[in-house]
Order: sequence, then C-alpha cells, then structure tokens
Amino acid sequence: MVLNSLDKMIELQKNTANIRNICVLAHVDHGKTTLADCLISSNGIISSRLAGKLRYMDSREDEQIRGITMKSSAISLHYTKDNEEYLINLIDSPGHVDFSSEVSTAVRICDGCIIVVDAVEGVCPQTQAVLRQAWLENIRPVLVINKIDRLIVELKFTPQEAYSHLKNILEQINALTGTLFTSKVLEERAERETDSQVNPNSEQGEQVYDWSTGLEDTDDSHLYFSPEQGNVVFASAIDGWGFGIEHFAKIYSKKIGIKKEVLLKTLWGDYYINMKAKKIMKGDQAKGKKPLFVQLILENIWSLYDAVLKKDKEKIEKIMTSLGLKIGAREARHSDPKVQINAICSQWLPISHAVLSMVCQKLPSPLDIASERVEKLMCTGSQTFDSLPLETQALKGAFMKCESEDTAPVIIFVSKMFAVDAKALPQNKPRPLTQDEIAQRRERARQRHAEKLAVAQGQGRVEPNLNGGILETSPQEEPRGDKQQVESGAPNPAPQEEDSQESFIAFARVFSGVARRGRKIFVLGPKYSPVEFLQRVPSGFSTSPDNLPTVPHMACCTLENLYLLMGRELEELEEVPPGNVLGIGGLQDFVLKSATLCSLPSCPPFIPLSFEATPIVRVAVEPKHPSEMPQLVKGMKLLNQADPCVQILIQETGEHVLVTAGEVHLQRCLDDLKERFAKIHISVSEPIIPFRETITKPPKVDMVNEEIGKQQKVAVIHQTREDQSKIPEGVQVDSDGLITITTPNKLATLSVRAIPLPEEVTQILEENSDLIRSVEQLTSSLDDGKNTQMIHQKTQEKMWEFKRKLEQHLTGRKWRNTIDQIWSFGPRKCGPNILVSRSVDFQNSVWTGAAGRASQAASRYRDLGNSIVSGFQLATLSGPMCEEPLMGVCFVLEKWDISKLEEQGASDNQNREHNYVVEEGQEGDRRCPSGDENQELPDGCSEVSEKRTSQKGEPSVTDCYGPFSGQLIATMKEACRYALQVKPQRLMAAMYTCDIMATSDVLGRVYAVLSKREGRVLQEEMKEGTDMFIIKAVLPVAESFGFADEIRKRTSGLASPQLVFSHWEIIPSDPFWVPTTEEEYLHFGEKADSENQARKYMNAVRKRKGLHVEEKIVEHAEKQRTLSKNK
Repeated sequence: MVLNSLDKMIELQKNTANIRNICVLAHVDHGKTTLADCLISSNGIISSRLAGKLRYMDSREDEQIRGITMKSSAISLHYTKDNEEYLINLIDSPGHVDFSSEVSTAVRICDGCIIVVDAVEGVCPQTQAVLRQAWLENIRPVLVINKIDRLIVELKFTPQEAYSHLKNILEQINALTGTLFTSKVLEERAERETDSQVNPNSEQGEQVYDWSTGLEDTDDSHLYFSPEQGNVVFASAIDGWGFGIEHFAKIYSKKIGIKKEVLLKTLWGDYYINMKAKKIMKGDQAKGKKPLFVQLILENIWSLYDAVLKKDKEKIEKIMTSLGLKIGAREARHSDPKVQINAICSQWLPISHAVLSMVCQKLPSPLDIASERVEKLMCTGSQTFDSLPLETQALKGAFMKCESEDTAPVIIFVSKMFAVDAKALPQNKPRPLTQDEIAQRRERARQRHAEKLAVAQGQGRVEPNLNGGILETSPQEEPRGDKQQVESGAPNPAPQEEDSQESFIAFARVFSGVARRGRKIFVLGPKYSPVEFLQRVPSGFSTSPDNLPTVPHMACCTLENLYLLMGRELEELEEVPPGNVLGIGGLQDFVLKSATLCSLPSCPPFIPLSFEATPIVRVAVEPKHPSEMPQLVKGMKLLNQADPCVQILIQETGEHVLVTAGEVHLQRCLDDLKERFAKIHISVSEPIIPFRETITKPPKVDMVNEEIGKQQKVAVIHQTREDQSKIPEGVQVDSDGLITITTPNKLATLSVRAIPLPEEVTQILEENSDLIRSVEQLTSSLDDGKNTQMIHQKTQEKMWEFKRKLEQHLTGRKWRNTIDQIWSFGPRKCGPNILVSRSVDFQNSVWTGAAGRASQAASRYRDLGNSIVSGFQLATLSGPMCEEPLMGVCFVLEKWDISKLEEQGASDNQNREHNYVVEEGQEGDRRCPSGDENQELPDGCSEVSEKRTSQKGEPSVTDCYGPFSGQLIATMKEACRYALQVKPQRLMAAMYTCDIMATSDVLGRVYAVLSKREGRVLQEEMKEGTDMFIIKAVLPVAESFGFADEIRKRTSGLASPQLVFSHWEIIPSDPFWVPTTEEEYLHFGEKADSENQARKYMNAVRKRKGLHVEEKIVEHAEKQRTLSKNK
C-alpha cells in the first residue's frame, strides 16, 4: 500500500463511522512496538524489511538504547477492507510499570485496544494491569498472541503441544476478564440492594439468590477472547506473519468443501476431521486424533519453519509453488533463515491484514461509544449523572452522536502534554522550493561550474569575452545571493534562535463538534464546577467568551495550531472533525497535565485519569553552579508539564524535590532535565526514602522471645523512667500514657492520650482520603453557616457507608462512641490519623459540626478549637522520631480546661465582637496587679481593652508568650508528641510488591538478592508448560535502589523484576531498644551493637534533615600496636 497524502487523511477523518482509535497494550517486551512497526509498514511509511528493527514509534534516543517504550505516541494509518476505507489512529504505549501513567493517557482517548501477549511468557503482571485499565475506562479489547515462532525455534514444541499451550494462555486471560466482569456485576447488585432497602416496596422473597442470578442473567459471551469470535490473532510480529481463523476458514472451505461458517466454529476446539466422510467430528482427544487447528493450520506453519531452518531447498520450492508465492533472489540467497521466513510468511499471512481487519470488524467506532462510559467520564468525584444540571446532561447526546454541525458543542479532552523541539514543528520547517527557484539555482550552479572549468584550463581570459562579462561578476555576487535564497527558504531565522527550546503540544481527542484553528474555547480545570457557573450566569445567556464573569478553574484560550500526529512527524491541519485524535499547539500556558476543552461552560471536566503506579522515589535536585538556579526552576516546571506522573515539590528546607514512579522513570526525568528542559549540569541527592511513624501495643515477649516477666518489668520501668526524664517539668504523665500539659500563660490545660489504630482502620482511612476531604469541607461549611444543599445524596450515602465501616472495625470498650467523637483527620485534614474529642464542655464531630452549650461559649470554643486542630495537624505532619508524618495513630483529647480563661473573660464584657480581643483583654488582666489594689484592677484592664478595641480587631500580642491561639497550637503539638513518646514507637517503611519471572536455574540467585535486601517471598509458582517461575515478594523501597540491575547481573539477564508501590509496613524492631534482661545481655552483648534496622533508617533520615543523631564517632577503638612488640 502506498504512502497516503495529507489530503487523503483529512478526507478519511470526516467519516466518523470508519474511524478506529486504538492503543496497543502489553507487558514489557511482549512485542508492542514491533507489531506497531508491521502495521506502519503496511502504509509504506517504513520498509517492511525494517519492521521490528527500526522501532519507528520509539523516537527518543534512550528508548532506542534501552529497547523499551517510555511514552505513548500516535500515528494515523489508512486501511481498505471490502471497498470500505478506514482511518486507524494507532497509539503505541509503554509496557514498563514505571510508565504505566502513559498507558492511562492513551487508554482515555481510545475506543478499543489490542492486548499483546507473549506466547512463551503468557499472562504477566503488567498484562493484568493493562487489562484492568482498559476495563475501568470501558474500552473493548482484542487479543494478539505474539512470538509464536519462539514455540517452534526456542521451546521446540510439537504442533499439538503448542496448541494446548495456546489454549492455556487463552484460559488465563479469559479468567482475568471473568474476574473483572464478576466484580462489576456484584457491585451493581450491591447498589441495587441498597436502593431496594431504601425503597421497601420490593418483595423480600426475590433476593435470596440475588447475586448468582445476576451473574447468570447477564450475557458476558462477547467479553471473552475466542478465535471463533474473531477477536484473537495468532502472530509472530518479528517474522511478519499473523492470522485469524477466518483466513484459514476461507481457504479450506474451497479445498475441502465444508461451509465456511462450520469451519469458523470448529477450527478452534476439540474437533477433528474425518477425511473419508468429509465430516467434522467432536472429541478429538478421546479418539487420539489431531484437532483441526493442529492439522490444518499449525502443522503447515511448523513444516515451513522446519524446511527453512534445515535449508531444504526442494521443500521450500514446493511450499512456495503450492501457496503461489515468489520471493526475491536476494532473500533466497540470504544466509539468515529468518530473512527467508519473513519473506515467505509476510506474503502468505501478512500480519497487518490480520490485525487491521480484526480491528475494523471487532472494535467500535467513535459513534458506538457506550452511554455508560459517557456518564462515567462526565461525573467527577462522587457525583451521579442524574445530579448534574440539566444543561450538562443535555451534552450526553452530542457525545453519543459525535455531531459535526457548526451548532454542535466542541468537547475535547487533553490527556497529556508532550514536548517537541520547536524546529520539528511544521511551520518552522524549511519550505520546499518552487520550480522557478529550483531553475534559478540550477542556472547559478551551471555558471559556477563553467567558471571553475575555465580557471582550471587556463581559459579565464577568453571566457568573459564570450559570455559578455557574466562570469566576472558571478564569483563575487552569486554566492551571496545563494545564501539569501537559503535563508528565505527557512522563515524568519531570528525568532527561531530563541525558539530552540521545547514547544508543548497537547495530546487530545475531539469527542464532539469540529475543532477549528483560531476558535475560542474554554479550558476547564479538574476542580471546575458547571453548577457554580450556571448560578452566576442567567439561563439562555448569549455573550462572547471574553465578557463572561470570572469563574474559578476556567480560562478562555484560542486553538492556535492543530496537528495530525504521525509518529515522529507532525502535519498541520485547519480543522479536525469529531472522533479523531489530534495534537493542539499553544496550550502550554493554559493546561498543566490534562484538561477538558469545551465551547460551552456547562460541560463538566472529565473524571481524572487513574494511574496504576504511585510516585514514590524522591530525589533532591540542585544546579552545579548556584547562579543557574532560575534555569533549574524553569526546567522543572517544563518537566512537570511534560510528564503525566512526575511530581515537583519545594520542601520547607528549600530543596527542589522530584518524585517519580521508579528508577527507570527517575533516570529518564533527570536526562530530560539536563538535556532538554534546563540544559544545565545538576547535582542529584541520594534517593529520599519516605517513612511513616506510628505506635504499637506494648510487646508481650522480649527480644529473645521470652515472655516479659517480673524481672523484665523492673527493667522496663527503669527504662521508661529514663525515657520520662526526657519529658520536661510541668508535663504530667499517668501510668497509662495520659499526658497533661498547660499553656505557657497557665490559662488552659490539655490532657491527651495516643492509641494505635487497628490496621484495617488505617487502610480504610488511606483509601478514602478524597471522601474525608469532602467530609471536612462539609463540616467547615456547616460551621460557617453556609447552605449545605450542594451535597449530593450519593456523597452522603458514601459518607455513612464510610462511617459504618469504621464502626465495624472500632469495636470494644476503649473505642465506645469514638466514631461520633471524631473531631478531625490528619495530616492535611485527610490523613490516616484521627483526633477524638472526649471533652465534656465542648463536643465537636467531623460528621455534624460543633455543638456547644451556649452560642457564646460555642463560638469561643470553636475558635480555640481551630487552634487545637491546627496543633494536631502539625503534630501528625512531623513525628518525634525523625520528623516524618504519622500513620495509624488516634489522639484522644480527654480533658480541655479553659475555666481560668473564662473567669478572666467574665470581667471583660465589652469586647465580645472579636475573639482575639477577648483573649488579649484577659491576658491584660493577668498583667494588672492582683490582690493589693483591687480598685485599680478593673480600670487598668479597661484601659488595656480600650486600646485593643481602638485597633479595630487587629490581633496583637497579649503577653510575653504571644497570642493565646498560638500558645494553644504549640501546646497541643507538644502534648501529642509527648503522648507518642510514652508509647512503644515504631517506624513504617514503604513497601514494593515485586514480581520476578525467572528460570529454575537462576532461582537461587534471585532468592539470595532478595534476602540480602530485606525482601520477603510471598509465593512462588511454576508456569505450566515452561521452566519459568513467577515469584511474588515484598521489598522495602529503602532497599530497592539498584535492585533491578543487581538481579539482572546476578542472573545474567534471565530475570527482571517489576516493582510497584504496594503498602506501608511496620518495621518490627524498636529503634530505641537497649538490652535490659540478663538473657538479652547474653544474647546481644552489653552494647547490643548488632545493626538495628529501624535505628539505621531513623538515623539516616535525621542526618539528612540536620537533626541531632546520637551515635559514637569512634567505635571499637583500640591502641595501635606494632608487630615487634607482639613477638
């Protein structure tokens, strides 16, 4: 097929029914980019001989060096089938787990996907992840089982063995799909059940076997992969062949004379052919017969490979004549048999035809978008589609129809921004010369050539007379003119000098309406709410976008440039019809990572992309030369925009921190920063490993696993007394860990206790951080007296469900009524720690807001309560061990006594308007001489208060300790810290789950590396039909740096791990532990200087943060002795 012109592509874009937006998804190294190469070569963009070697979609240098894809890139292909012309927008995506965020950006703008599976390795961890991502985005998958040549060449399977192996792979994938489907059906059932509980009209008798009937009633046959349905292709992309069953059904229906429809159903499965009766019979294995798939398909492929690999020329000739193929003399003579196989198979079973025809038949066009998917995209957060405004719900129709009329609303989703060198943009490329300019240049070149000849032959004097002086002027003037001409070819070179930096292009898709160049459009941020806009603007408004009132998270911009994405190339477009993937230039000032563009402000922003990998690897970055700091800051901003997953932070210390998903991702980000965005030399710190701090229940056994008895208790009491000596005077500690502390001005007393939360509760809090945030927002709006009807019923249901879950897990005497007394979550008001208020005077619950005795007291308590919550937030943000955030701790405020403050406040009745002034007046009280001159007391204080009121409520320092609210914050923070320190403290480490595929002979080495790095193997299973083992392990993030390289080195590249952040785990050892019993002294020695893992981590973090570290500078010092004295 010839390379298509741009005009042809523009024409194809207009026929929405024949557009297919697809992405290629798979585990790393399963052959996505090679398959993409084969499909691209069918359009003549690259040579078919280079397919698989060129890796056209991997345009970055580091992608070519490492041999893995690191970014999603799109290309538009043309395919003709049954006189219908199709436009296929193909997106190649990475398989490495570090770049799974790129998969999310690709999946969002597609309607279907090709799942590629290696025939040898089968279903791998990342295959499961991408299948789940496709499922969550509601896009339809088809399957390509790739690398079948490895079954022949490497594993040397017989056709029968290969068939059963392929059957196994299909079963594994279908089992995964089945799991996803079952969970979805059960969720829907559960939702219906809750609805029916709300509406008690439905009969009870129906719901006995409800869950199973749900599964039985729902048709799921179309979800599964099976060759007879036509959604599976068997292929070897590197050898250029692939086939679906349909291809062979056509051939054999003519040869054998059996109907094509019958063959389609029986070519895959336990059927065999009775050649005498020319009938297809069932039950091949029972009768020891070969299945049709083996007999008619696999044996032919195996015999072809056998003939070529053994260089049996006669057999090759015979096969080629029977298939009616011809190969070139160059391929026939080639010494590498792979070249011959490629030449024969790519004609006999072209992979591009098999895959693209399956895509056109089985995957939906943009017109077939499911209404369920549209509703899901439009409902951000915990909203339901029915709760959206009517204007917004009306847009669903535009989505479904992909309307291209001028009146249709334009809706575009930008899934990511990618950086392109400004020189690569079409408008900056040198324009092709016209025919006249080419003729002029040719003439000039002829003249120069003639002149050179003349000089060489010594005829310089004769020539000018013949040509009338042309040559005399040409040496001086012509080259200059040529330079001018070259410059005119490249438009305005001066701005291009400045423009040598990166230009950002938005990777987007038009869902409705026509995107036209120069059109004004709204950019909706992820927090934009159409409800807010519709409240501010009357219905039926018509005004230009510039005159609209300002609404938060909405900006207006112009679509400057539209591009057709062609892999490494870009082509300029004037307009893009709906359903197409495109690039948009000029949005870098409006869009950070992803955004929704719409011509109507009533459109909601699309639901945010869901990322599989959590960014966890942090490094601090600084320039080698401090003067280059501005370039670094600018470069980091650009990097943040160019990568969907990276996070950029500036810490309190002023460090610039880069947070990435893994080591390979980190390396790519640093390379980009040095070479593309900042273009300076940078220094990178050691990875900053995140920890969490927590407390546990007191241990039952000591470090030598002996039950803690009386002798131990004496020692422990002795030890805790030592610990308590660290706690300053004025802080009372009860035997059960209740801390009582007074503010510096002695006006308020707080009693706080710390209790460890059960693991399940911590997990629930972590999973529902978004919901907790909305609960906090609701409570604050209740406290401010705002209208709360904005809350949707669904959100409230989720809140009560969340509350019910907490109640389930927080059972027992000590947790009684705790849920209703939760005052706040922390840190940042949405973290996995809780503050419980058990104070009698003032009840404040995160569910219902504040409830005080009298309104006057309530407002005072509430304002002071904010200070207490702030103190709790600060305490949970940085714990006492190494200033890391807390996790899984419940702080109980048992008592909160401000009676002294109230006594002093009673004398000060004039200043009730402003809370700070009240406090300041009270502290003015304290400064008045008490006791001796009673009559002066009120006067002095009234003077103070008058001064305060004259300042119109400006907060001013009341005494040497500062404002009272500030004192409360500091006191609460200290109280929480001391409450933690009297309990057994522990560090929590971030853990990766680690999936390793290794052969049996390197298994021992893998285990050695894991145990050296504190890893723990969870399970190990052997893959059926191979000698591969799958090892699942957990590994601390702190020990993971260099892990992948070490495993590859130790196993000679036969095993490679996939690391994904999983959870936080308590490190069992106590960082402050010292031996206290006789047994421990005997076991660990007096110093107990065997390395304590938790202490090592804690000291490393303290050193990095510049905190005090208790360690000996010199250890095991001995006098130096010379050898002669030892004799």
